[in-house]
Amino acid sequence: MAVIRPFRGYRPRPDIVGKVASPPYDVLSSDEARAACANNPLSFLHVVKAEIDLDPSIDVHSEEVYRKGAENLRKLIADGSLIRDDTPCFYVYQQRMGEHIQAGLVAGASVDEYQAGFIKKHENTRTDKETDRARHIEILGANAGPVFLTYRATQAVDSIVRGICAGEPQYDFTAEDGVTHTLWVVSDKDTLNALEQAFRDVPCLYVADGHHRSAAASRVREIRKAQNPDHTGSEQYNFFLTVIFPHDQMQIMDYNRVVRDLGPFTEETFLKEVSVRFHAAPTDDPKPREKGTFGMYLGGKWYRLKVQPDTLAVSDPVESLDVAVLQDNILGPVLGIRDPRTDSRIDFVGGIRGLEELERRCAQDAVLAFALYPTGIEELMAIADARKVMPPKSTWFEPKLRSGIVVKMMDQ
Repeated sequence: MAVIRPFRGYRPRPDIVGKVASPPYDVLSSDEARAACANNPLSFLHVVKAEIDLDPSIDVHSEEVYRKGAENLRKLIADGSLIRDDTPCFYVYQQRMGEHIQAGLVAGASVDEYQAGFIKKHENTRTDKETDRARHIEILGANAGPVFLTYRATQAVDSIVRGICAGEPQYDFTAEDGVTHTLWVVSDKDTLNALEQAFRDVPCLYVADGHHRSAAASRVREIRKAQNPDHTGSEQYNFFLTVIFPHDQMQIMDYNRVVRDLGPFTEETFLKEVSVRFHAAPTDDPKPREKGTFGMYLGGKWYRLKVQPDTLAVSDPVESLDVAVLQDNILGPVLGIRDPRTDSRIDFVGGIRGLEELERRCAQDAVLAFALYPTGIEELMAIADARKVMPPKSTWFEPKLRSGIVVKMMDQ
């Protein structure tokens, strides 16, 4: 079952929510974040990327950065920019991006459930990134950025959320990227109880995005637990900030690759090598339309690659992913890129940027690009169910969750 809890969130005043809500900490560089909020002291980037308020030479993982983030959070609270709900609440957070609409529940998810494997993962984490997020949470005393979770949609949850969305929202604003964000505050006790009960019938949750934040919340809970001789398990530090979306509303975009050199190959010999494993043909329509097809940009031309029938390992949920097929048949054995997580010859481009970005990169600092068909949410859940791990950079979720719309403190 999925254990969730309401909490007393801190939220922006309705008149300034558009100024406070910010992109996640990991989608902007420090320089981009400085530019984005140069004239906006209310931006939550001052909390989640506090190095923007310090000398540019500072180490972004230094204690001074975490302390500055805590100071900026306290300031937003002290001046009334963030206000706290009087009673524990859930929140329904809806996003509209073009024709796509998704509505999720903002809730505290159980660290116990995470540690027991009922909140399932599909990625490995890096210790240094876990430590960074854990220090951020611990020094702020808050979960400032939500973890993006999903679950197999149920009628019971869907009907409750639809009823909430029929009411008047607390916030409804459109960000600079054109995505509309709408929030409903749920404080009615009967509705809170109904949501908790409905999620008890959900067998498990899945981490869609935020593996390091999840792991960090688990670390911080252990710290708080050790410091509290009266620990009961019901304290708010036992639950971390999440937005939980039904799987049939999720939008996963392609996560594409650019490569900086061909190694020992010329364009001609590389294309010949690729043709051993794939059917390759020039195309004017390079965007992949189905699993097992790829767009390849080489020498200023697009090619469509089609997997040879015996290439796809359909019996294995990881090896059958298009990102794995590309890695196992071209990037690794042909180009020698054995570990795409660390190899400087490869870079990754989110599908939100379009195929034009791949062409631009090949004109700037790369010679080869691959456009992929998006990984499916069912593939993600199958891999998590099998307790396996996806290759790096397998999924790109859109739209991104804004930080600062709801903040969850570690206390009651």
